[in-house]
Amino acid sequence: MNGKKAKPSSGTDSFLKRFSAGFKRQWVLHLMLLPMVILLLVFSYYPMSGILIAFERYNPRLGFFRSPWVGLDNFKYVFRMPNTGQILYNTVFIAFMKMLLGLVVPILFAILLDLVKHSGYKRSIQTLIYIPYFLSWIVLSGILIDILSPSTGIVNQVLGRFGIEPVFFLGSENAFPWVLIVSDVWKGFGYGTIVYLAAITSIDMELYDAAKIDGANRLKQVRYVTLPGITPIVVLMATLSLGNILNAGFDQILNLYNPSVMSTGDIIDTFVYRIGLQNNQYGIASAMGLFKSVVSFAFISIGYTLAYKFADYRVF
Repeated sequence: MNGKKAKPSSGTDSFLKRFSAGFKRQWVLHLMLLPMVILLLVFSYYPMSGILIAFERYNPRLGFFRSPWVGLDNFKYVFRMPNTGQILYNTVFIAFMKMLLGLVVPILFAILLDLVKHSGYKRSIQTLIYIPYFLSWIVLSGILIDILSPSTGIVNQVLGRFGIEPVFFLGSENAFPWVLIVSDVWKGFGYGTIVYLAAITSIDMELYDAAKIDGANRLKQVRYVTLPGITPIVVLMATLSLGNILNAGFDQILNLYNPSVMSTGDIIDTFVYRIGLQNNQYGIASAMGLFKSVVSFAFISIGYTLAYKFADYRVF
């Protein structure tokens, strides 16, 4: 004994020791994870160097590092364009309505489906409403164009039976955004229904028995037992969807819109595609895309914070 006290290990040393011990025990799992990490770095992080284009007058021949630097000029140009405000409004309106109805419709359908007692009938309905979720917008766009046709579409044929003039849904500025919203909800509400049905089945059946003893009918059971029971998952799904506030559905709109509905159907993603890839104005398109990414990141952060606060949801 030399009379010297042992120096306590720092927090960093303790962390490194735990990490080293864990790595030695699970090195096979880390090795299996390595290819995915490499793919993530190559295809997700390395391309982020293209953000430089948003601050340059980009010339493909000169590349990222030799193109003229213009600072914030591309951003100023974008926000001074006369249609930028309308594009932002279209994006937020379409995305918000998709988020809202994408929550309400699956919840209502899950509650109604839970009231169905015939298991075979219930499974059949679940399968039918879930099928569109697996179809791409290429396929669904062709279907929508056919059924919404003003001359041969089944929807206008049904309206004609009631004496209503044919409606050009995909050519009307007022109708087109609602076609996007309704068709997106129709495509995705089957998946949401399964999520909320799983939440409903986790509710303690004794609560329903107690409600029946108190004289509650089915409507009151839904109001006082089912809805409070699924509130945490509803809050979670609502807060996590905030990150999609500027994602109005590029692939859907690209396959359905046309110049006659550009004023109400053009969104940030289609604007970036048209300006960047069709008109070769790479700097302007990158500036708008970077603006969207920053705003989306902010909403994602807010969403995860709210999910942790109100639904006790955390990533790790």
